[in-house]
Amino acid sequence: MNTLEIQKATAQAPIKKTETMSGSKAVIECLLAENTEIIFGYPGGAIMPIYDALYDYKDKVEHILVRHEQGGIHAGQGYARTSGKTGVVFATSGPGATNLVTGLADAQIDSTPLVCITGQVFAHLLGTDAFQETDVINITTPVTKWNYQVTDANEIPGVLAKAFYIASSAAPDQF
Repeated sequence: MNTLEIQKATAQAPIKKTETMSGSKAVIECLLAENTEIIFGYPGGAIMPIYDALYDYKDKVEHILVRHEQGGIHAGQGYARTSGKTGVVFATSGPGATNLVTGLADAQIDSTPLVCITGQVFAHLLGTDAFQETDVINITTPVTKWNYQVTDANEIPGVLAKAFYIASSAAPDQF
């Protein structure tokens, strides 16, 4: 299991505390740090470790199970448009991730802030044509402001902070 250390400011003091946790838990902690209240998603395969971690946060963040990834991204768009917050969507690797493309294009055209987190095969299997491995980065680059493939759990806090910043910022050519 990958672990990483995240520095968290405590409510009592500005001193930061370092905590070791799994990459999956780090994803949820980072989403909470971005004030995420609702996540739309469809579980399966490579995203399951994050769903397993999400169970421990059911009192802090609501997950809305959709029937299809495309429904999830459109629900995330609707949430973002009505709430003024960034929509968050989970999907698994391969066809789960590619099912987000129409919603990503729509969100980009309408400047709707979305952060989508998809599963992927293990880093050592990238480029081997592993089960449900899809080149999501190159597929989604034309329809997103920014995307990133995490290959080390230590990247998660910085990548998610940047993703939320970019999602809520204006022009994609600034990044």
